[in-house]
Amino acid sequence: MTGALTEHQEQARTQFRAFTDRHIAPHADTWHRAQRTPPAVIRLLAEEGLLGMHVPREYGGGGCDAVTLGLLAGELGRACSSVRSLLTVHSMVAHTVARWAGREVKERWLPRLASGERIAALAVSEPGTGSDAAGVSTRIDRDGDDFIVSGHKKWITYGDSADVFLLVGRSAEGPTALLVERDTPGLSTELIEDMIGIRASMTAHVRLDGCRIPGSHLLARAGLGVSHAVGAALDLGRYTVGWGCVGILDAALEACVDYACRREQFGSLIKDHQLVRRMISDMYTDARAARLLCLEAGRLRDARDPHAPAATSTAKYFAAAAAGRAAADAVQLHGANGCSSDYPVQRLLGDSRVMEIIEGSAQLHQVGLAEYAFQQRPCRSER
Repeated sequence: MTGALTEHQEQARTQFRAFTDRHIAPHADTWHRAQRTPPAVIRLLAEEGLLGMHVPREYGGGGCDAVTLGLLAGELGRACSSVRSLLTVHSMVAHTVARWAGREVKERWLPRLASGERIAALAVSEPGTGSDAAGVSTRIDRDGDDFIVSGHKKWITYGDSADVFLLVGRSAEGPTALLVERDTPGLSTELIEDMIGIRASMTAHVRLDGCRIPGSHLLARAGLGVSHAVGAALDLGRYTVGWGCVGILDAALEACVDYACRREQFGSLIKDHQLVRRMISDMYTDARAARLLCLEAGRLRDARDPHAPAATSTAKYFAAAAAGRAAADAVQLHGANGCSSDYPVQRLLGDSRVMEIIEGSAQLHQVGLAEYAFQQRPCRSER
């Protein structure tokens, strides 16, 4: 595992970095303070074809490989985790529609999602349900060929601006996934403000009061909403979040190297202080390790290797924890300046905390990865 990219992937990474350096990074702190992603930014991402990178070509998307999608998520995460969150939730829904929707829904929605004409969000979490996606209480009842949906979703990333939602509720058959359009009568959203991180991601409450959804909008079979439809979405989400954490690591490292080369304390630049060097060396090492884990996960995904989910979970778990360490050290290295909104490390700290919760908390990954380990190396008493 050398970490080398193909020529096409390297060219894509260079293009992604140039785009984010010009259009995203200079404005990330402003959007963070405003707690909004400007519509013009979303339109620009759409015009560049970045929102449809992972949509199959037959529906107008880029049909890119997993590694290239990861490189895009990494560069967006380096510039602005909120914008990276848009790529994540939009790609999760598009991926699920491409895999599990009927032909009518695919032909109606995938071209729109590929072009960025319409934005998608994942509506799973509820006030009383987060990581346990199968435990949702939103009701889905059959009424002839349609479904009637009532419930309350919370912490829905880009929920205040999305045009369509991949929603999970509970039907008589079990957890069920539906595609729900914003203009459905009975659906309303409410912005959630003052979050600790990804503050520009327009996270929202989504309330549904007797919403009638066509039966054709069912994804997978009723009862398989979590194990099939949302399971595929969350796996892709973990992958892009892992890469987004690589971006946070890169941003923290860049900010700290720049600051340490300019800041003087006790008669010398702080880059010459041994404990400052310890923090920067840890960031550098973690950034390289997280990148390699994400690259491995991407390559296994592209190869359709059965070990890809474990590699994805490993990459997300390690990268999120490493991003948290790096952001905390970055604030410490900046001292009082790190507590100020004048420096991006404050934003990185809040964003990194969110990364250890979304798409499976650190604790859920610990449980799952331990199970993978036991499966690969059974206890002696079981051999």
